[in-house]
Amino acid sequence: MAEANWYVVHTYSGYENKVKANIEKTIENRHLEEEILEVRVPMQDVVEVKNGARKTVQKKMFPGYVLINMIMNDDTWYVVRNTRGVTGFVGPGSKPVPLTEAEMKPLGIKVENISVDFAEGDTIAVVAGVWKDTVGVVQRMDFGKQTATINVELFGRETPVEISFAEVRKM
Repeated sequence: MAEANWYVVHTYSGYENKVKANIEKTIENRHLEEEILEVRVPMQDVVEVKNGARKTVQKKMFPGYVLINMIMNDDTWYVVRNTRGVTGFVGPGSKPVPLTEAEMKPLGIKVENISVDFAEGDTIAVVAGVWKDTVGVVQRMDFGKQTATINVELFGRETPVEISFAEVRKM
């Protein structure tokens, strides 16, 4: 089976959410849940000051673009390309180019999920990074961010430290 990648779709400006909804509806109607996995309109929090009042609002990171995690084939290409509001995929000619891991990292999209053999309460050793050769007990695990929080003794005090799953191993 082919591998799913993230692709960028260009839309009419202001139609991003409508395109997302239309594609999700088409996925449901045509039963493409196994081929088109996720549709996103990346948002970011921005602080605006109006009349002296600070207000946090969500703005689109890339106006005019939608990100789609899908397995590229003739059917999925046709469905996305012929969705109302879509002007095309980003890439040379009509050939879509998937995003690289480096391009996806700042968007907060994780490519790989690391499976771990430890849980909260287990003692782990840090094998890489700033806290290398440190031992600690797992206090909390965040599978979304792929991190574990351990308590480390720093200046005679217990201090919680967040460490990537890739940098630790069970003792």
